[in-house]
Amino acid sequence: MSTPGDFHYRMPQRVGGQRPGAHRSSTTGSGQEFIAHQNLFDRPDPRRLDLRASLRDPEQRWLVRVTRQRAGIPVYLLADVSASMNFGSDASKLERVAEFARSLGDSTFRMGDALGMLAFDRHERTDLMLAPMRSRGAGLLISESLLQARADQASSAGLEEACARIAGRQALVFVASDFHAPLAQLGAALDLLSHAQVVPMVIWDEVEPEPPRGDGLLAVRDIESGHRRGLWLRPLIRRRWSEAFAQRRADLQQLFADRGMRPFFMTGRFDADALSRYFFEAA
Repeated sequence: MSTPGDFHYRMPQRVGGQRPGAHRSSTTGSGQEFIAHQNLFDRPDPRRLDLRASLRDPEQRWLVRVTRQRAGIPVYLLADVSASMNFGSDASKLERVAEFARSLGDSTFRMGDALGMLAFDRHERTDLMLAPMRSRGAGLLISESLLQARADQASSAGLEEACARIAGRQALVFVASDFHAPLAQLGAALDLLSHAQVVPMVIWDEVEPEPPRGDGLLAVRDIESGHRRGLWLRPLIRRRWSEAFAQRRADLQQLFADRGMRPFFMTGRFDADALSRYFFEAA
């Protein structure tokens, strides 16, 4: 697997936290963003003494500069490892998520943020859980874990369990899935992440949105249940196939928009430049 390039991301709002980082913060500290002047006796930090402001002060007080520092945030990858993620024409959708994880690891390390992972199929996959860590190799570790994961459960209902683990935390969360679960189930899980900045990564294979060409009998197998059936391809079926995927895309966009989220549709290989543009447009 080739090494993907890293991407640039930013938080659209200020973040909290005391650990220094690259994001705009609401925390006062040793930063460059000026807030106000304050009396030296109220804020005893002679290093921040502003002599010019002190000389102009009508009350003849010694004034210090109060600034905001930049802070780091935890970043999580919520990865769907259910059976449907095994599907793929050139590479499986799970391999595409592993490719993205390598880029995410490089990007978070460059920004000074901690990277962790939560995974789910029918239930939360605690065996794949990784606590946030600041390490150059975090992305590679996550990628290898995903490539070795057993993905044979026929449901992704564990998303809600995984989201509950970080509910109420301020973080940047990438939810990587094909999102073929029922919309009500998805909505209930995403509502738990109202305090986080969530990026839904919709992972689809190139051949999913469009039906095969030509007419005739097509043997299909449900990758989650294993059931096989025959499907007679004809113009009406091909049109319904395309319309169903277009409707699913619209329904997902509406689901995310209702929660203030913008999805990132990833069809095929991961494009780091496209994800960078996604963040610049959001900011």
